[in-house]
Amino acid sequence: LPACWDSQLLIKDLHFDGVPIRIYLPRESSASKRRGVIFIHGGCGIFGSIRSYERICRYIARKSDSVVVSVGYHLAPEHKYPAQTLECLTATVHFLKTAETYGADPARIIVCGDSVGGTFTASVCQTLGHRTDIPKIRAQVLIYPFLQALNFNLPSHQKNAAVGFLSRERTVHFILKYLNKDCSLKEPILAGSHVPENINMKYRKWINPDFIPDVFKLGYKPPLPALFLPEVHEEVQELFEPWFSPLLAEDADICGLPDTCIVTCEHDVLRDDGLLYKKRLEDNNIHVTWHHVEKGFH
Repeated sequence: LPACWDSQLLIKDLHFDGVPIRIYLPRESSASKRRGVIFIHGGCGIFGSIRSYERICRYIARKSDSVVVSVGYHLAPEHKYPAQTLECLTATVHFLKTAETYGADPARIIVCGDSVGGTFTASVCQTLGHRTDIPKIRAQVLIYPFLQALNFNLPSHQKNAAVGFLSRERTVHFILKYLNKDCSLKEPILAGSHVPENINMKYRKWINPDFIPDVFKLGYKPPLPALFLPEVHEEVQELFEPWFSPLLAEDADICGLPDTCIVTCEHDVLRDDGLLYKKRLEDNNIHVTWHHVEKGFH
């Protein structure tokens, strides 16, 4: 939908340091500064837009009486990774610095995103966690986020491998499209052949089916070890960067995170990404609120 007149909201298309945004401002006057919400949309980094999330952002602004900033980051592959994360970061910093201009309290701003928007949200919060020159982000909301590209054989990947919209195979297909890589890499990545043993061992403390509660592992069968393929590993170095796989961030970056809300869905290949991140944050004394939608889909 285009930005059009709303009886409760004033809606404007602007740019924050060159990044397109759409801001939703409640029309009713307020005695105090309102909360702020930076919303980062999903779409695998290759589709989705401000316009396609218009109804959702209006709903959030009206129901929470908040100033909402919807970030219109440019899409891949035309705009190469990590342009999307950088633009989300730029827009967030700009709003944190100028929130009062829009009637928002800089001490009560959250960053929120769904799917890859959750990935970008996690990366932005990890990056800004220890900054002292700007207001602290009050909280992050991760709605069925994508958080790691090392293991595509977790219980949720097996259980939901063929679930509609975001199957296991389609997840890796979209990752390769996003990074503008050859889609022939899909099968070896699904098998885990892109990960050398030393990296597997290093991150096993964070990405491990043993950390998934038993209730989510019914019918799970541990996969056989994959044959490592160095040529595949060399082609997909981006998958091992914390900006792409926020679960791989060091504890020093995790410790700086704000309060967190994580939403997972039962019928979602990415369910276990959220569960593993929840554990990581809790292990580092970050306050986490978790909502699991038992009948939910990605």
